[in-house]
Amino acid sequence: FSSRTLWRFGYSARLLKTNHFRTAASNTSFPAVWMVLAQYSGRIPGLSVVVKKISFSTMPETVEDKANLELYSPHPEVRGMTLLNREAFKRTVVVPVLKVKKEIVNRLLKSLKHMLLQRPGLKRVVEDPEDEDSRLVILDPHKIPEFSLGESEQEVLKQLNVCPEVSKYNLELTYENFKSEEILRAVLPEGQEVTSGFSRVGHIAHLNLRDHQLPYRHLIGQVIIDKNPGVTCVVNKTNIIDSTYRNFQMEVLAGESKLVTKVKENNIAYELDFSKVYWNPRLSTEHGRIIELLKPGDVLFDVFAGIGPFAIPAAKKKCHVFANDLNPESYNWLLHNCRLNKVDNKIKAFNMDGRDFLLGPVREELSKELPILKEEQKTSFHIVMNLPALATEFLGVFRHLLVGEPCSTAGLPTVHCYGFSKHDNPTKDIQERAEASLGTSLDGRCSTYLVRNVAPNKEMLCISFQIPADVLYKRPCPGEANPASKRLCTSKDFSEEKLLS
Repeated sequence: FSSRTLWRFGYSARLLKTNHFRTAASNTSFPAVWMVLAQYSGRIPGLSVVVKKISFSTMPETVEDKANLELYSPHPEVRGMTLLNREAFKRTVVVPVLKVKKEIVNRLLKSLKHMLLQRPGLKRVVEDPEDEDSRLVILDPHKIPEFSLGESEQEVLKQLNVCPEVSKYNLELTYENFKSEEILRAVLPEGQEVTSGFSRVGHIAHLNLRDHQLPYRHLIGQVIIDKNPGVTCVVNKTNIIDSTYRNFQMEVLAGESKLVTKVKENNIAYELDFSKVYWNPRLSTEHGRIIELLKPGDVLFDVFAGIGPFAIPAAKKKCHVFANDLNPESYNWLLHNCRLNKVDNKIKAFNMDGRDFLLGPVREELSKELPILKEEQKTSFHIVMNLPALATEFLGVFRHLLVGEPCSTAGLPTVHCYGFSKHDNPTKDIQERAEASLGTSLDGRCSTYLVRNVAPNKEMLCISFQIPADVLYKRPCPGEANPASKRLCTSKDFSEEKLLS
Protein backbone atom coordinates (compact mmCIF):
# COMPACT_ATOMS: atom_id res chain seq x y z
CA PHE A 1 0.00 0.00 0.00
CA SER A 2 1.13 3.55 -0.74
CA SER A 3 2.28 6.23 1.67
CA ARG A 4 -0.81 8.23 0.71
CA THR A 5 -3.11 5.40 1.82
CA LEU A 6 -1.44 5.26 5.23
CA TRP A 7 -1.50 9.04 5.49
CA ARG A 8 -5.28 9.01 5.34
CA PHE A 9 -5.32 7.18 8.64
CA GLY A 10 -3.32 9.82 10.46
CA TYR A 11 0.10 8.30 9.97
CA SER A 12 3.18 10.13 8.71
CA ALA A 13 4.58 8.51 5.59
CA ARG A 14 8.10 9.51 6.54
CA LEU A 15 7.97 7.23 9.58
CA LEU A 16 7.23 4.26 7.35
CA LYS A 17 10.17 4.89 5.07
CA THR A 18 12.72 3.35 7.37
CA ASN A 19 15.00 0.65 6.00
CA HIS A 20 13.69 -1.95 8.43
CA PHE A 21 10.08 -1.37 7.50
CA ARG A 22 10.75 -1.24 3.75
CA THR A 23 12.67 -4.50 3.85
CA ALA A 24 10.03 -6.28 5.92
CA ALA A 25 7.11 -4.98 3.88
CA SER A 26 8.66 -5.69 0.48
CA ASN A 27 9.14 -9.37 1.32
CA THR A 28 5.67 -9.83 2.77
CA SER A 29 2.38 -10.66 1.11
CA PHE A 30 -0.33 -8.00 1.34
CA PRO A 31 -2.49 -9.62 4.05
CA ALA A 32 0.59 -10.25 6.16
CA VAL A 33 1.69 -6.62 6.05
CA TRP A 34 -0.63 -6.01 9.00
CA MET A 35 1.51 -8.44 10.97
CA VAL A 36 4.52 -6.32 10.09
CA LEU A 37 2.69 -3.23 11.29
CA ALA A 38 1.81 -4.95 14.54
CA GLN A 39 5.42 -6.08 14.95
CA TYR A 40 6.64 -2.50 14.71
CA SER A 41 3.87 -1.09 16.89
CA GLY A 42 5.38 0.66 19.88
CA ARG A 43 8.72 1.17 18.13
CA ILE A 44 7.40 3.51 15.44
CA PRO A 45 5.35 6.36 16.99
CA GLY A 46 1.70 6.39 15.96
CA LEU A 47 1.70 2.94 14.39
CA SER A 48 -0.85 1.52 16.77
CA VAL A 49 -3.30 4.19 15.58
CA VAL A 50 -3.01 2.93 12.03
CA VAL A 51 -3.62 -0.68 13.00
CA LYS A 52 -6.70 0.24 14.98
CA LYS A 53 -8.26 2.53 12.39
CA ILE A 54 -7.85 0.58 9.17
CA SER A 55 -10.48 -2.01 8.35
CA PHE A 56 -11.66 -3.78 5.24
CA SER A 57 -15.24 -3.61 4.00
CA THR A 58 -14.85 -7.12 2.61
CA MET A 59 -14.50 -8.61 6.10
CA PRO A 60 -17.60 -10.75 6.76
CA GLU A 61 -19.90 -9.72 9.56
CA THR A 62 -19.51 -12.10 12.49
CA VAL A 63 -22.37 -13.84 14.25
CA GLU A 64 -21.57 -11.87 17.38
CA ASP A 65 -21.85 -8.57 15.46
CA LYS A 66 -25.33 -9.53 14.28
CA ALA A 67 -26.32 -10.61 17.77
CA ASN A 68 -25.08 -7.29 19.17
CA LEU A 69 -27.16 -5.38 16.65
CA GLU A 70 -30.25 -7.38 17.56
CA LEU A 71 -29.79 -7.22 21.31
CA TYR A 72 -28.69 -3.61 21.51
CA SER A 73 -31.01 -2.09 18.93
CA PRO A 74 -33.82 0.19 20.12
CA HIS A 75 -37.43 -0.69 19.30
CA PRO A 76 -37.92 -1.02 15.51
CA GLU A 77 -40.76 1.52 15.55
CA VAL A 78 -38.28 4.40 15.98
CA ARG A 79 -37.15 4.04 12.35
CA GLY A 80 -37.80 7.31 10.50
CA MET A 81 -38.36 9.38 13.65
CA THR A 82 -37.47 13.08 13.14
CA LEU A 83 -38.75 14.49 16.46
CA LEU A 84 -37.05 12.78 19.39
CA ASN A 85 -39.38 10.66 21.54
CA ARG A 86 -37.26 9.03 24.22
CA GLU A 87 -40.08 6.79 25.48
CA ALA A 88 -40.28 5.04 22.10
CA PHE A 89 -36.81 3.53 22.60
CA LYS A 90 -37.85 1.21 25.43
CA ARG A 91 -37.24 -2.46 24.77
CA THR A 92 -37.20 -5.62 26.88
CA VAL A 93 -34.44 -8.17 26.25
CA VAL A 94 -33.64 -11.50 27.89
CA VAL A 95 -30.26 -11.63 29.60
CA PRO A 96 -28.46 -14.18 31.86
CA VAL A 97 -28.13 -13.48 35.58
CA LEU A 98 -26.47 -15.10 38.56
CA LYS A 99 -28.14 -15.23 41.97
CA VAL A 100 -25.60 -14.15 44.61
CA LYS A 101 -25.73 -13.44 48.34
CA LYS A 102 -25.43 -9.67 48.72
CA GLU A 103 -22.39 -9.85 51.05
CA ILE A 104 -20.19 -11.38 48.32
CA VAL A 105 -21.44 -9.33 45.36
CA ASN A 106 -18.36 -7.09 45.23
CA ARG A 107 -15.98 -10.06 45.25
CA LEU A 108 -17.92 -11.68 42.43
CA LEU A 109 -17.93 -8.49 40.35
CA LYS A 110 -14.14 -8.32 40.54
CA SER A 111 -13.69 -11.99 39.67
CA LEU A 112 -16.13 -11.99 36.72
CA LYS A 113 -15.62 -8.44 35.53
CA HIS A 114 -15.05 -9.57 31.92
CA MET A 115 -18.40 -11.41 31.89
CA LEU A 116 -20.63 -8.55 33.03
CA LEU A 117 -23.03 -6.68 30.76
CA GLN A 118 -21.67 -3.23 29.88
CA ARG A 119 -24.34 -0.68 28.95
CA PRO A 120 -24.49 3.11 29.50
CA GLY A 121 -26.40 3.94 32.67
CA LEU A 122 -27.17 0.30 33.38
CA LYS A 123 -27.02 -1.21 36.87
CA ARG A 124 -25.21 -4.53 36.71
CA VAL A 125 -26.62 -5.63 40.05
CA VAL A 126 -30.36 -5.60 40.73
CA GLU A 127 -32.51 -6.74 43.64
CA ASP A 128 -33.84 -10.29 43.67
CA PRO A 129 -37.64 -10.02 43.85
CA GLU A 130 -37.79 -13.45 45.50
CA ASP A 131 -35.06 -13.05 48.14
CA GLU A 132 -34.14 -9.77 49.86
CA ASP A 133 -30.81 -11.24 51.02
CA SER A 134 -29.70 -11.97 47.45
CA ARG A 135 -28.89 -9.93 44.37
CA LEU A 136 -29.01 -10.69 40.65
CA VAL A 137 -25.77 -10.01 38.74
CA ILE A 138 -26.43 -9.31 35.03
CA LEU A 139 -24.07 -11.05 32.60
CA ASP A 140 -23.33 -10.38 28.94
CA PRO A 141 -25.38 -12.83 26.85
CA HIS A 142 -22.73 -12.86 24.12
CA LYS A 143 -20.21 -14.26 26.56
CA ILE A 144 -22.59 -16.87 28.01
CA PRO A 145 -23.39 -19.21 25.11
CA GLU A 146 -26.66 -21.01 25.67
CA PHE A 147 -26.80 -19.46 29.15
CA SER A 148 -24.11 -21.82 30.40
CA LEU A 149 -20.86 -20.79 32.12
CA GLY A 150 -17.47 -22.16 31.12
CA GLU A 151 -15.24 -24.25 33.35
CA SER A 152 -13.04 -21.34 34.49
CA GLU A 153 -16.07 -19.26 35.51
CA GLN A 154 -17.62 -22.23 37.31
CA GLU A 155 -14.38 -22.69 39.26
CA VAL A 156 -14.55 -19.05 40.38
CA LEU A 157 -18.13 -19.52 41.55
CA LYS A 158 -17.19 -22.70 43.38
CA GLN A 159 -14.51 -20.85 45.34
CA LEU A 160 -17.05 -18.17 46.27
CA ASN A 161 -19.64 -20.80 47.14
CA VAL A 162 -22.06 -19.47 44.50
CA CYS A 163 -24.48 -21.69 42.62
CA PRO A 164 -23.31 -21.83 38.96
CA GLU A 165 -26.86 -22.00 37.64
CA VAL A 166 -27.59 -19.18 35.18
CA SER A 167 -31.15 -17.81 35.13
CA LYS A 168 -32.96 -15.73 32.54
CA TYR A 169 -34.00 -12.18 33.36
CA ASN A 170 -36.21 -9.73 31.47
CA LEU A 171 -34.20 -6.51 31.29
CA GLU A 172 -35.80 -3.26 30.15
CA LEU A 173 -33.49 -1.09 28.11
CA THR A 174 -34.39 2.59 27.77
CA TYR A 175 -33.11 5.54 25.75
CA GLU A 176 -30.48 6.14 28.43
CA ASN A 177 -28.99 2.66 27.91
CA PHE A 178 -28.31 3.06 24.19
CA LYS A 179 -25.23 4.69 22.69
CA SER A 180 -25.64 7.60 20.28
CA GLU A 181 -24.53 5.49 17.29
CA GLU A 182 -27.10 2.81 18.17
CA ILE A 183 -29.87 5.38 18.43
CA LEU A 184 -29.04 7.07 15.13
CA ARG A 185 -28.56 3.74 13.34
CA ALA A 186 -32.05 2.74 14.47
CA VAL A 187 -33.62 6.04 13.39
CA LEU A 188 -32.02 6.72 10.00
CA PRO A 189 -33.01 4.67 6.95
CA GLU A 190 -31.27 1.31 6.77
CA GLY A 191 -27.99 1.26 4.89
CA GLN A 192 -27.40 5.03 5.15
CA GLU A 193 -24.36 6.52 6.84
CA VAL A 194 -24.77 7.39 10.51
CA THR A 195 -23.08 10.51 11.87
CA SER A 196 -22.11 10.47 15.52
CA GLY A 197 -18.71 12.20 15.27
CA PHE A 198 -18.27 15.93 15.71
CA SER A 199 -15.76 18.63 16.58
CA ARG A 200 -15.97 19.91 20.14
CA VAL A 201 -15.43 23.66 20.62
CA GLY A 202 -16.08 24.40 24.27
CA HIS A 203 -19.77 23.74 24.88
CA ILE A 204 -20.46 23.59 21.12
CA ALA A 205 -20.59 20.42 19.02
CA HIS A 206 -19.91 21.14 15.35
CA LEU A 207 -21.29 18.74 12.71
CA ASN A 208 -20.92 18.46 8.94
CA LEU A 209 -24.08 16.60 8.01
CA ARG A 210 -24.67 15.01 4.61
CA ASP A 211 -27.79 15.70 2.57
CA HIS A 212 -29.54 12.43 3.51
CA GLN A 213 -29.09 13.25 7.21
CA LEU A 214 -30.62 16.74 7.08
CA PRO A 215 -34.26 15.64 7.69
CA TYR A 216 -33.05 14.16 11.00
CA ARG A 217 -30.72 17.03 11.92
CA HIS A 218 -32.64 18.30 14.96
CA LEU A 219 -32.96 14.79 16.38
CA ILE A 220 -29.26 14.16 15.76
CA GLY A 221 -28.41 17.40 17.56
CA GLN A 222 -30.51 16.50 20.60
CA VAL A 223 -29.03 13.00 20.82
CA ILE A 224 -25.51 14.47 20.84
CA ILE A 225 -26.45 16.83 23.68
CA ASP A 226 -28.02 13.96 25.65
CA LYS A 227 -25.04 11.64 25.22
CA ASN A 228 -22.16 14.11 25.69
CA PRO A 229 -21.98 15.87 29.07
CA GLY A 230 -20.94 19.50 28.72
CA VAL A 231 -22.30 19.93 25.18
CA THR A 232 -25.19 22.42 25.32
CA CYS A 233 -25.29 23.61 21.70
CA VAL A 234 -25.07 21.67 18.41
CA VAL A 235 -24.48 23.41 15.08
CA ASN A 236 -24.26 22.20 11.50
CA LYS A 237 -22.10 23.89 8.88
CA THR A 238 -24.32 25.00 5.99
CA ASN A 239 -21.64 26.15 3.54
CA ILE A 240 -17.94 25.72 2.88
CA ILE A 241 -15.31 28.11 4.21
CA ASP A 242 -15.02 30.36 1.16
CA SER A 243 -15.44 33.82 2.64
CA THR A 244 -12.68 36.37 2.94
CA TYR A 245 -12.81 36.06 6.71
CA ARG A 246 -12.65 32.22 6.82
CA ASN A 247 -15.91 31.78 8.72
CA PHE A 248 -18.96 29.84 7.58
CA GLN A 249 -22.73 29.89 7.88
CA MET A 250 -24.16 27.54 10.47
CA GLU A 251 -27.51 26.37 11.78
CA VAL A 252 -28.18 25.68 15.45
CA LEU A 253 -29.72 22.20 15.54
CA ALA A 254 -30.35 21.80 19.26
CA GLY A 255 -29.69 23.47 22.59
CA GLU A 256 -28.99 27.08 23.40
CA SER A 257 -28.02 29.54 20.65
CA LYS A 258 -24.94 30.68 22.53
CA LEU A 259 -21.97 30.73 20.17
CA VAL A 260 -19.46 32.61 22.30
CA THR A 261 -17.44 29.89 23.96
CA LYS A 262 -14.25 29.05 25.82
CA VAL A 263 -11.69 26.45 24.75
CA LYS A 264 -8.40 25.21 26.11
CA GLU A 265 -5.59 24.07 23.84
CA ASN A 266 -2.12 23.01 24.95
CA ASN A 267 -2.84 24.44 28.42
CA ILE A 268 -3.75 27.88 27.05
CA ALA A 269 -7.27 29.31 27.31
CA TYR A 270 -9.01 31.10 24.43
CA GLU A 271 -12.39 32.76 24.07
CA LEU A 272 -14.16 33.24 20.73
CA ASP A 273 -17.41 33.66 18.86
CA PHE A 274 -17.57 30.45 16.84
CA SER A 275 -19.98 32.01 14.32
CA LYS A 276 -17.60 34.84 13.42
CA VAL A 277 -14.03 33.49 13.61
CA TYR A 278 -12.15 30.39 12.48
CA TRP A 279 -11.27 27.73 15.03
CA ASN A 280 -10.41 24.10 14.37
CA PRO A 281 -9.69 21.85 17.38
CA ARG A 282 -8.06 19.29 15.04
CA LEU A 283 -5.08 21.64 14.62
CA SER A 284 -4.03 21.48 18.26
CA THR A 285 -1.14 19.09 17.54
CA GLU A 286 0.08 21.22 14.65
CA HIS A 287 0.05 24.38 16.74
CA GLY A 288 2.14 22.59 19.35
CA ARG A 289 4.55 21.23 16.72
CA ILE A 290 5.41 24.69 15.39
CA ILE A 291 5.80 26.16 18.88
CA GLU A 292 8.28 23.37 19.68
CA LEU A 293 10.49 24.66 16.85
CA LEU A 294 10.77 28.10 18.46
CA LYS A 295 13.31 29.18 21.06
CA PRO A 296 13.04 32.07 23.54
CA GLY A 297 14.15 35.23 21.76
CA ASP A 298 13.06 34.06 18.30
CA VAL A 299 10.83 36.27 16.16
CA LEU A 300 7.49 34.96 14.86
CA PHE A 301 5.46 36.63 12.13
CA ASP A 302 1.96 35.11 12.04
CA VAL A 303 0.42 36.26 8.76
CA PHE A 304 -3.06 34.74 9.26
CA ALA A 305 -3.15 34.65 13.05
CA GLY A 306 -6.85 34.08 13.75
CA ILE A 307 -7.48 34.40 17.49
CA GLY A 308 -3.87 33.53 18.36
CA PRO A 309 -3.20 29.73 18.58
CA PHE A 310 0.34 30.22 17.22
CA ALA A 311 0.97 33.76 18.45
CA ILE A 312 -0.04 33.46 22.11
CA PRO A 313 1.92 30.29 23.01
CA ALA A 314 4.93 31.75 21.16
CA ALA A 315 4.69 34.90 23.26
CA LYS A 316 4.45 32.78 26.40
CA LYS A 317 7.67 31.13 25.25
CA LYS A 318 9.27 34.61 25.30
CA CYS A 319 9.39 35.02 21.53
CA HIS A 320 8.88 38.38 19.83
CA VAL A 321 5.55 38.08 18.01
CA PHE A 322 3.95 40.05 15.19
CA ALA A 323 0.41 38.73 14.60
CA ASN A 324 -2.00 39.75 11.85
CA ASP A 325 -5.50 38.87 10.67
CA LEU A 326 -7.73 40.51 8.07
CA ASN A 327 -10.98 39.58 9.82
CA PRO A 328 -11.86 42.42 12.27
CA GLU A 329 -13.62 39.90 14.54
CA SER A 330 -10.54 37.66 14.66
CA TYR A 331 -8.37 40.70 15.34
CA ASN A 332 -10.60 41.78 18.25
CA TRP A 333 -10.64 38.27 19.73
CA LEU A 334 -6.86 38.08 19.25
CA LEU A 335 -6.49 41.24 21.35
CA HIS A 336 -8.94 39.82 23.91
CA ASN A 337 -7.03 36.54 24.20
CA CYS A 338 -3.71 38.36 24.48
CA ARG A 339 -5.12 40.19 27.51
CA LEU A 340 -6.68 37.00 28.85
CA ASN A 341 -3.29 35.27 28.76
CA LYS A 342 -1.36 38.38 29.89
CA VAL A 343 0.82 38.62 26.78
CA ASP A 344 -0.71 41.79 25.32
CA ASN A 345 2.57 43.64 25.89
CA LYS A 346 4.54 40.92 24.04
CA ILE A 347 2.52 40.77 20.81
CA LYS A 348 2.19 43.45 18.15
CA ALA A 349 -1.19 42.86 16.53
CA PHE A 350 -2.33 44.06 13.10
CA ASN A 351 -5.62 44.05 11.19
CA MET A 352 -4.38 44.02 7.59
CA ASP A 353 -4.42 42.04 4.38
CA GLY A 354 -1.72 39.36 4.47
CA ARG A 355 0.24 40.88 1.57
CA ASP A 356 0.18 44.32 3.17
CA PHE A 357 1.40 42.79 6.43
CA LEU A 358 4.34 41.13 4.65
CA LEU A 359 5.19 44.23 2.61
CA GLY A 360 4.82 46.51 5.65
CA PRO A 361 5.57 45.39 9.22
CA VAL A 362 7.39 42.17 8.23
CA ARG A 363 9.67 43.88 5.69
CA GLU A 364 10.32 46.76 8.10
CA GLU A 365 11.31 44.43 10.95
CA LEU A 366 13.50 42.19 8.79
CA SER A 367 15.20 45.22 7.20
CA LYS A 368 16.01 46.49 10.68
CA GLU A 369 17.08 43.23 12.35
CA LEU A 370 18.79 41.10 9.68
CA PRO A 371 21.63 43.56 8.83
CA ILE A 372 22.74 43.68 12.47
CA LEU A 373 22.40 39.95 13.05
CA LYS A 374 25.78 38.50 13.88
CA GLU A 375 26.90 34.98 12.97
CA GLU A 376 27.13 33.89 16.61
CA GLN A 377 23.63 35.10 17.48
CA LYS A 378 21.04 32.37 17.91
CA THR A 379 17.91 34.37 16.95
CA SER A 380 15.72 32.73 14.32
CA PHE A 381 12.94 34.31 12.28
CA HIS A 382 9.82 32.27 11.52
CA ILE A 383 6.91 33.20 9.26
CA VAL A 384 3.72 31.14 9.70
CA MET A 385 1.19 31.24 6.86
CA ASN A 386 -1.83 29.17 7.90
CA LEU A 387 -4.34 29.88 5.15
CA PRO A 388 -4.35 26.49 3.39
CA ALA A 389 -6.67 27.49 0.55
CA LEU A 390 -4.49 30.41 -0.62
CA ALA A 391 -1.22 30.68 1.33
CA THR A 392 1.08 29.41 -1.45
CA GLU A 393 -0.13 32.27 -3.65
CA PHE A 394 1.23 34.74 -1.10
CA LEU A 395 4.78 33.38 -1.35
CA GLY A 396 5.50 35.59 -4.35
CA VAL A 397 5.59 38.55 -1.95
CA PHE A 398 9.00 37.33 -0.74
CA ARG A 399 10.59 37.94 -4.15
CA HIS A 400 13.08 40.78 -3.58
CA LEU A 401 11.28 41.82 -0.40
CA LEU A 402 14.56 43.21 1.01
CA VAL A 403 17.41 45.24 -0.47
CA GLY A 404 21.08 44.54 0.14
CA GLU A 405 23.14 41.54 1.14
CA PRO A 406 22.34 38.98 3.87
CA CYS A 407 24.76 39.29 6.77
CA SER A 408 24.21 35.63 7.66
CA THR A 409 22.52 32.94 5.63
CA ALA A 410 21.73 31.19 8.92
CA GLY A 411 19.52 34.15 9.82
CA LEU A 412 17.32 33.88 6.74
CA PRO A 413 13.65 33.59 7.77
CA THR A 414 12.02 30.15 7.83
CA VAL A 415 8.56 29.97 6.29
CA HIS A 416 5.90 27.47 7.39
CA CYS A 417 3.29 27.58 4.64
CA TYR A 418 0.10 25.51 4.68
CA GLY A 419 -1.84 24.17 1.74
CA PHE A 420 -4.48 21.68 0.65
CA SER A 421 -3.78 19.06 -1.99
CA LYS A 422 -5.92 16.57 -3.90
CA HIS A 423 -2.93 15.38 -5.91
CA ASP A 424 -1.79 11.74 -5.95
CA ASN A 425 1.56 12.99 -4.64
CA PRO A 426 0.61 15.84 -2.26
CA THR A 427 4.22 16.49 -1.21
CA LYS A 428 5.34 17.05 -4.78
CA ASP A 429 2.24 19.12 -5.50
CA ILE A 430 2.68 21.64 -2.67
CA GLN A 431 6.41 21.95 -3.35
CA GLU A 432 5.81 22.70 -7.04
CA ARG A 433 3.19 25.32 -6.17
CA ALA A 434 5.55 26.96 -3.67
CA GLU A 435 8.38 26.95 -6.24
CA ALA A 436 6.13 28.54 -8.87
CA SER A 437 5.33 31.42 -6.50
CA LEU A 438 8.93 31.88 -5.35
CA GLY A 439 10.44 31.50 -8.82
CA THR A 440 13.12 29.06 -7.65
CA SER A 441 13.68 25.39 -6.89
CA LEU A 442 13.34 24.12 -3.32
CA ASP A 443 14.89 20.71 -3.97
CA GLY A 444 16.96 19.77 -0.93
CA ARG A 445 15.94 23.01 0.79
CA CYS A 446 12.50 22.21 2.18
CA SER A 447 10.61 19.69 4.30
CA THR A 448 6.95 18.74 4.06
CA TYR A 449 4.74 17.59 6.91
CA LEU A 450 1.29 16.02 6.61
CA VAL A 451 -0.98 17.88 9.02
CA ARG A 452 -4.23 15.94 8.56
CA ASN A 453 -6.59 14.30 6.13
CA VAL A 454 -9.34 16.85 5.50
CA ALA A 455 -11.61 14.72 3.31
CA PRO A 456 -11.30 11.74 0.97
CA ASN A 457 -8.45 12.56 -1.44
CA LYS A 458 -7.77 15.91 0.24
CA GLU A 459 -4.74 16.46 2.48
CA MET A 460 -3.58 19.44 4.50
CA LEU A 461 0.21 19.87 4.48
CA CYS A 462 2.83 22.26 5.78
CA ILE A 463 5.92 23.03 3.69
CA SER A 464 8.82 24.59 5.61
CA PHE A 465 11.91 26.23 4.10
CA GLN A 466 14.39 29.03 4.59
CA ILE A 467 13.76 31.76 2.02
CA PRO A 468 16.71 31.56 -0.41
CA ALA A 469 18.86 34.70 -0.32
CA ASP A 470 18.57 35.21 -4.08
CA VAL A 471 14.78 35.26 -3.69
CA LEU A 472 14.54 37.46 -0.58
CA TYR A 473 17.18 40.06 -1.50
CA LYS A 474 17.35 42.53 -4.34
CA ARG A 475 20.97 43.57 -4.34
CA PRO A 476 22.46 46.97 -5.37
CA CYS A 477 24.27 46.62 -8.70
CA PRO A 478 28.10 46.28 -8.67
CA GLY A 479 29.89 49.60 -8.97
CA GLU A 480 26.82 51.62 -8.08
CA ALA A 481 28.07 54.76 -6.32
CA ASN A 482 24.88 55.39 -4.43
CA PRO A 483 23.60 52.29 -2.56
CA ALA A 484 20.25 53.97 -2.24
CA SER A 485 19.97 54.34 -6.00
CA LYS A 486 16.74 53.15 -7.51
CA ARG A 487 18.62 50.93 -9.94
CA LEU A 488 18.92 47.48 -8.39
CA CYS A 489 20.83 44.56 -9.77
CA THR A 490 19.65 41.10 -10.69
CA SER A 491 21.35 37.76 -10.24
CA LYS A 492 22.47 38.08 -13.88
CA ASP A 493 24.43 41.28 -13.05
CA PHE A 494 26.33 39.44 -10.30
CA SER A 495 27.10 36.53 -12.59
CA GLU A 496 28.55 38.90 -15.19
CA GLU A 497 30.66 40.63 -12.55
CA LYS A 498 32.12 37.30 -11.43
CA LEU A 499 32.99 36.40 -15.01
CA LEU A 500 34.72 39.74 -15.60
CA SER A 501 36.74 39.44 -12.40
